[in-house]
Amino acid sequence: MKKIKFVLGIHNHQPIGNFDFVFEEAYQKSYLPFLETLERHPAIRISIHFTGILLDWLEINHPDLLTKVRTLVGRGQLEVMSGGYYEPILSVIPEHDRIGQIRKLSDRVHTLFNYEPKGMWLAERVWEPGLPGSLNKAGMQYTVVDDTHFKYTGLQDRDLDGYFMTEDNGLAVKIFPINKMLRYTIPFQDAQATINVLRDFASEDGQKVVVFADDGEKFGVWPDTYRHVYENGWLENFFTALENESSWIEMVHFAEVIEQVRPKDRIYLPTASYAEMMHWALFTESFRNYEDFEHMLADQGKLDQYGLFVRGGFWRNFMTKYPEVNLMHKKMLRVSNKIAASSEPAAAKSKALDHLWAGQCNCPYWHGVFGGLYLSHLRHAIYSNLIEAEKELDKLTPAKTPQIEIYDYDLDGENEILIDSSKQNIYISPFRGGVLLEHDFKPASKNILDTMTRRPEGYHNKLAQAQTPGQNNGEGNGAASIHDLVIAKEAGLEKYLNYDSYLRRSLIDHFFEEQTTFTEFEQSRYTEQGDFINAAYNIVSAERSDEKAVIILGRDGKIGDQVLHLQKTIEISGTTAGTGFHYRLTNTGDYGINTKLGIEFNFGLQAGHAHDRYYTDGRNRLQEGWLDSAASGQNQTTIGLRDEYMRIDIKLSASRPAEIWRVPVQTISLSEAGFERVYQSSCIVFLWPISLVPGETWQVDLTQILDTPAT
Repeated sequence: MKKIKFVLGIHNHQPIGNFDFVFEEAYQKSYLPFLETLERHPAIRISIHFTGILLDWLEINHPDLLTKVRTLVGRGQLEVMSGGYYEPILSVIPEHDRIGQIRKLSDRVHTLFNYEPKGMWLAERVWEPGLPGSLNKAGMQYTVVDDTHFKYTGLQDRDLDGYFMTEDNGLAVKIFPINKMLRYTIPFQDAQATINVLRDFASEDGQKVVVFADDGEKFGVWPDTYRHVYENGWLENFFTALENESSWIEMVHFAEVIEQVRPKDRIYLPTASYAEMMHWALFTESFRNYEDFEHMLADQGKLDQYGLFVRGGFWRNFMTKYPEVNLMHKKMLRVSNKIAASSEPAAAKSKALDHLWAGQCNCPYWHGVFGGLYLSHLRHAIYSNLIEAEKELDKLTPAKTPQIEIYDYDLDGENEILIDSSKQNIYISPFRGGVLLEHDFKPASKNILDTMTRRPEGYHNKLAQAQTPGQNNGEGNGAASIHDLVIAKEAGLEKYLNYDSYLRRSLIDHFFEEQTTFTEFEQSRYTEQGDFINAAYNIVSAERSDEKAVIILGRDGKIGDQVLHLQKTIEISGTTAGTGFHYRLTNTGDYGINTKLGIEFNFGLQAGHAHDRYYTDGRNRLQEGWLDSAASGQNQTTIGLRDEYMRIDIKLSASRPAEIWRVPVQTISLSEAGFERVYQSSCIVFLWPISLVPGETWQVDLTQILDTPAT
């Protein structure tokens, strides 16, 4: 009789900073019912992975589940895998952090379950050729990646019935290919479809191995899967079907396979992730061309034959596609380097290190079908942990502030200016229009400039096809893969598809036509008269004293055909969270200039329509002052934003009465539940009409104060 060894792997994870109710829903709909079903089938043996984030939450909220896992480990039903504790993309964090994160999770698994992990889950299956050495040094014998990684080397499905050796500079690790066909049969098709795949691989010697490994959330959390997997009994039937075929299907753990079966060969994999991830990493036009090319091959019946030559982009290019990802990543590297350079004992740095590692959680560092980067609470969790790590270091080695560093922080070939003080950090990009890239309010561990730029996405052209919930969704007894669903969470989302021509941050210098309205600005349907947006400013000076840091930037630009010199001075307090912005405009041309200056600020306070987050007049709440409201006011000098939840009070004041626009920045992105509108930030623009004859100068001063509101 032909036999097959079958490894069934489950990966359970929730991002750092995710809402408690999301953890709870995943527990109730997936983690608990899955293990309860497994308990009823003692012949079913599974390899399982929990990220450290999830283990920490379970230990506090549902320790009974951890007891259940320990029991199943003792019964030999579960093998527990290791991985990066906070589920980082290992290839883009320093090696000492890679090894530290893996060892931390291995130690946690041993403590909780009395089990020594032999191998690990690789976050998002992002593979790079330099990883074997790090995994080997962390004590890992194996990891798991998609079969597409192997196919990119030229191997075929028939070759992927076992595991392989790979190495980097002599440090080796074993790698298992995940069968892509099983990723789409489990749990979306009848159990017999999986049985048929396994039968095709079965052999007389029974030494061939087939692997399924995927997200545990597919079993109950993904749309319509709870009804399908549990209420309609799919998982119960699936386990029963495997038991009924146990005479030829042997369920084994990864750790057992490497003891019982010889590796097929040595292989060197190219950089890769799962196919969908590499598609998402492509830039917008290529994103659509990739889809068209795949569809063309499929229509011609050639996709199976030539599919191995069709691949998307490289994961690291999320840092190019989304500057917001790059800024988070470079902040993480800056903090990691600070900790590594500290001469303090390891024990003293442990809190800072743990916050750093939490700030390496991969989920907001990319975007695909899952919300990822577009979800502000996930980005906030990254920045908050990185700022907390800096604060822990400040406690260990207090330094005189403010401090100024000038270097190429974001690695774009141009220098940035970084100012650290006791209450705030401010990072400035002269090259990108003299804007503020990051502004950390340390008392709240919040980067108030954490927002998103509205940009075209490759999937936006599908919005017109999207159905709203209840429109013929979830028909029948099955469930569709999350990658196949086209759903909109509300009607009319296409009217919010507005795109920005610059990176949304603060201190952005606009020159508008006189008649431009705030609605046209909100919808990006206006004309810039000046050439100051995205343009390089010169660093005139950067000086510090014990009280403040003073940065002076300048640019000779144009308003239409006329020449204008703009100088802006940024004063950062060394003892408070106050900042001054001083503008001086001089007509250095031969003709008069008539324009409207607009200075733009963006504040990412996460919730646009929450009762505890609102606009103020500097002291009191504005009527209809939701943070997602849009309005224009004349002859004003002051506006504020207040976040009672995070305890942040922002007040902006100008030395001249101004017209003040306030508009919400909202994006349309995809999440597990379909297309959704996401509030990203509140945009404030101070505006003044400017009329300058040759040689004339105009000035204005703005003050920004960050404080903690009284309770």
